[in-house]
Amino acid sequence: GSSPNEYGSLGMVGDYVSPASSSGPAAVAWQAEENSHIQHVTEKSIIYDLIHQQTQTLQTTVPWFLRNMPSSYFRQVPEVFRMDHIKSIATVKDANMDLYLNLQAKLPDGRKVLTFIRPTTCPGTLLKMVQELPRTDTPLSRLHVFSTADESMSLNMFVYGHRPVVQDRARAEDLGSVILNHYDDLGTSPESNPSRREELIEHLQKCTETYIQIGSNDPARFLRQWELVERVSGSEGTAVSITEATAPSDLGNYWVDMAVANALPQAALENLCRLLFHHEFDVDRARLDIVPDGANGKIVCLRALIRPVNGNVVNADVFDRLARGLKRSKWLDDQTMSLVFEKFPWLGVTRGEVITGCCSLLHPVLSKENAIAFSKANIHDTICRFMPLAARIADLFLERFDPADPLDDETFEAKCSAILQSVEDDVEDRIATEILVKMVDIVRKTLKTNVYMRDRYALGFRLDPSVMVSASEADEEKPLPFGTLFVHGKRFDAFHVRFRDISRGGMRLVTPHSAEQYALESTRQYDECYGLAFAQQLKNKDIPEGGSKAVNLIDTIGLSDSGKNFVMRKCVKAFTDTILDLIVEDDIVDLYGQKEVLYLGPDEQVIPEDIEWIVKRAAVRGYGTPAAFMSSKPRAGINHKEYGVTSEGVNVYLDVAIRHVLGLNPSEDSFTVKMTGGPDGDVAGNEMKILFREYGDNVKIIGVADHSGCAEDPTGLNREELLRLVHDGLSIANFDGSKLSHDGVVHTCDTPDGVKARNSMHNRLEADAFLPCGGRPNTIDITNYQHFLKPDGTPSSPLIVEGANLFVTAEARQALFDDAGVVIVKDSSANKGGVITSSYEICAAMLLSEDEFFASKEQIVDEVLDKLRELAYMEANMLFREFENFGGSLPKVSQIISECINVATDALTAQLATLTKQDREALLPLFRQHLPKTLADLSFDHVHERVPDQYIQSAISSCLASKMVYKEGTKFIGAQPKEKLAAIALKYIEKEKEIALLKEALADADMPEDKKQTIVDLLEAGGARTSLGVY
Repeated sequence: GSSPNEYGSLGMVGDYVSPASSSGPAAVAWQAEENSHIQHVTEKSIIYDLIHQQTQTLQTTVPWFLRNMPSSYFRQVPEVFRMDHIKSIATVKDANMDLYLNLQAKLPDGRKVLTFIRPTTCPGTLLKMVQELPRTDTPLSRLHVFSTADESMSLNMFVYGHRPVVQDRARAEDLGSVILNHYDDLGTSPESNPSRREELIEHLQKCTETYIQIGSNDPARFLRQWELVERVSGSEGTAVSITEATAPSDLGNYWVDMAVANALPQAALENLCRLLFHHEFDVDRARLDIVPDGANGKIVCLRALIRPVNGNVVNADVFDRLARGLKRSKWLDDQTMSLVFEKFPWLGVTRGEVITGCCSLLHPVLSKENAIAFSKANIHDTICRFMPLAARIADLFLERFDPADPLDDETFEAKCSAILQSVEDDVEDRIATEILVKMVDIVRKTLKTNVYMRDRYALGFRLDPSVMVSASEADEEKPLPFGTLFVHGKRFDAFHVRFRDISRGGMRLVTPHSAEQYALESTRQYDECYGLAFAQQLKNKDIPEGGSKAVNLIDTIGLSDSGKNFVMRKCVKAFTDTILDLIVEDDIVDLYGQKEVLYLGPDEQVIPEDIEWIVKRAAVRGYGTPAAFMSSKPRAGINHKEYGVTSEGVNVYLDVAIRHVLGLNPSEDSFTVKMTGGPDGDVAGNEMKILFREYGDNVKIIGVADHSGCAEDPTGLNREELLRLVHDGLSIANFDGSKLSHDGVVHTCDTPDGVKARNSMHNRLEADAFLPCGGRPNTIDITNYQHFLKPDGTPSSPLIVEGANLFVTAEARQALFDDAGVVIVKDSSANKGGVITSSYEICAAMLLSEDEFFASKEQIVDEVLDKLRELAYMEANMLFREFENFGGSLPKVSQIISECINVATDALTAQLATLTKQDREALLPLFRQHLPKTLADLSFDHVHERVPDQYIQSAISSCLASKMVYKEGTKFIGAQPKEKLAAIALKYIEKEKEIALLKEALADADMPEDKKQTIVDLLEAGGARTSLGVY
């Protein structure tokens, strides 16, 4: 039955009898309906009774309230709120209801105040209140937590909305005079350390008046909080201080002070409450304030007066664990929080984090075997059913990588075997067995982890790449990556895959819009990362860096735009900082045993703010070449769109292809082009400019389609109008219709017909060449490629040059070639200008300071453009030479060239490691020749001081490999035994030097000039190869 003390109850049901249910003459309405005098007297009587009853309640409530509420309440809470609290409490008491109140009020400046009153002070009360708070874009900006002395009531106030800081110096000094005087009394006089006092005044200017006024009541604690704020300012860190309370009324209690940089106040408060409850502390009083931190956002300052409960024995170890937990809590994902604070409190935070990290890592591997049985939720639920075994595996992981006493291999393998035996003996569920066995495999194939780093942002694994091969893929001959990193953190999981020791590739952020889409992306996340890294490996054949990619899958489901942006920026920081943990720190157990050098670049949803933070953080963390860690820096980078670097390469391939496929000279003959990608896009817009720059009236762009619509004109879209759109950054829907010919048309996507026309333009229009320079991946695939063909089976364009990645699928490329002879220059060849530029940017970042680079930037950029055009021209000519000589589709020839150069590069890199320093020095001119001349002239004397040895070796290898392949062809390289390839390449360089001497000797020979030139041409064409005696 119902209790009379339940919230909202009015006593026992039997205590009240409805007048309507009574029998006899007395059963009449209590209020007279006809006699107005009687009605008036009745009203007066009721009002009197209520006032008398309320007065009696107030006479007991007010003294109780004044006696039991702490003095800090009366100092910190304005009188108007105190009166509201007393009236509300008295009203509830008067109605004989439970003291369970949620009050909402507005301050004159618009801030919202929520007051929660509860009839208890039991541990966890504040945590429950915080979890009940609304999730809004308006931030929590202040908190007041109070408990009555008789422990019968909690009264907590939550303030939402910003309040301006003091700013004015004189006002700050006046308000903070008590704090400043206390600071001076500590013995640090203004005269002895004026700069330090000045910093304190600047801090006061960033505080609100209320914060300063309350801080003046305890200036020592205010200064301690200031120290914590300074410790985390400009970072993403958390600083914690735990001290014993000294006030007589607080003896036996402790003050916890926290400063949390760039955090959501409500989340920081919830984490504090959760950790205190977990460690068996109750909160008697607490406050929250916000201090601005410039471009870094805001710092959340939390203070809580806590006391141990449930017989909790307090010692230094307890406080150390609490402080470490508070620092970690900012970065713990919700699943780990639930696991260690709710389901399995005995587990501990670190073990829980290892287990949830392994669950996330298991998913993309096992889901290939059975997507339903090994869904992320099922993996987690299964682990929970066998938590003691999972905890043993987590313990094994922690023991293996304990810097103080790591397990030796023999003991480690014995423990692995014991766990696997327990799984075999105790687990009958086949799915659970596979999960637990694979979890042991993850521990076995982890080579490094940051799990023991105290201030880490996430949990990182440096993995043996074979751990990501599923059972169904074991027999496939897929290339194994060189290295795989996995990072598990709050709201994200991320992979970094690279195919060579020295590698570079972009970092993309994936933010699914629904839980279903998130589950799908999680299933294919690793495969996407692998595929992108492998494609990058093919594209990076001409540069020292191999191919890599990072894919960061972020849970932003249900968040507002501002919330989504906040979470994305956090996840970028946590991911990149964890990578730095794994490649910079020396105080971790390293089973890989070699220094690793990584280079990142921006990809989807990465913004300039991310780039700047990553570079600065790399410098703080001690990364050897921080400016090179992330490319595309605003000042010291080479902006791809500004300089049109990708389009410069695309146009070289187009030029060569037109000559070979169409038999036209584009500098003299007229030709037509259709494009996807708008004039406001990077590749498409710059390609329009380059086409008109190089070919003038010879080129006619007859169609352009982008997100907004399409413009078509069989006589060629007006050049000046296209360039206007490019210059103004406008989409094709803004094309001025008056500039069209009689047969021209502009379709916009605000009508169904416009969408249909836009989506079909690349198929409908007939042109000499099609340039996909934008658009969705896989637009032309095996199911629709026939739409690109005319009714007679011939193509609407005989030539496609892929400026955009993956516009045509591999199957569709082959089908178009087989069915209609369409020649396609693959994306990994055509748009490699971007990766070449980024590679040179990395070199510049290592070799020059930012100021040195900026001083010569324009000259260096011009030389970079010349270099990328030269590399594009060499490959384009080789592509068509081998295509015409040996047949096959052009995309296959492109892949063969990439693989041939990469095989030679890898063989040379391995061989160089065995050479003497003197022999390696003899090859250094290859690296110098690879660099833009100005960059080399300014810095090459310092190359060994500024560039890692691994990078130098990789640069020499890639330069020599590409040089040899472009000169001699893939058949020559493919015919050499792999184990002899490096030795042949090194001899090749020697023979080239001999040929150069012969050419010099010919200059003085007494023979006709035409004969000399013929000999020189023969020597250049095959002299080095012939003198090798290898065919």
